[in-house]
Amino acid sequence: MNLSILTYLIYLALSIAFTIWVAHTLQKNGRYFLINVFHGDEKLADSVNHLLVVGFYLVNLGYISLMLKLGYQPPHSTGAIEALSEKVGMVLVVLGGMHFFNLLIFSRIRRRSVEGEESRPALPGARVKIDDPPRETVRKPYYRYQGIEDQD
Repeated sequence: MNLSILTYLIYLALSIAFTIWVAHTLQKNGRYFLINVFHGDEKLADSVNHLLVVGFYLVNLGYISLMLKLGYQPPHSTGAIEALSEKVGMVLVVLGGMHFFNLLIFSRIRRRSVEGEESRPALPGARVKIDDPPRETVRKPYYRYQGIEDQD
């Protein structure tokens, strides 16, 4: 087998494996966040989560395909390993960038959800029951070791 073909195959295997791992992590952990953002609506959260993961796959697999071309024949195994590390390194940088991009999207969705809850106007004619104002409680100082008593 030609050294270039072996390099291509290893590059594809590693890049696709990393992409699947990051996408799975985003989908698994992003689900809980989106359920919170969408106030417990699991179907909507799962739908948005799935759309984000599909977009993640499309962008990253497209980038992997574009980066496939090596452009030269590696003269020996050291050159092939160097080319492989450069290609996989670029894919990992792009995966990291896409991961932070997804986190940015999640945080914006969350911020809009929280702002929407805080800025809801009261209904006209609605009565608000006001309880007694909260009392201040005396808090004991927290000590790292429970055996220490207050020295005051």
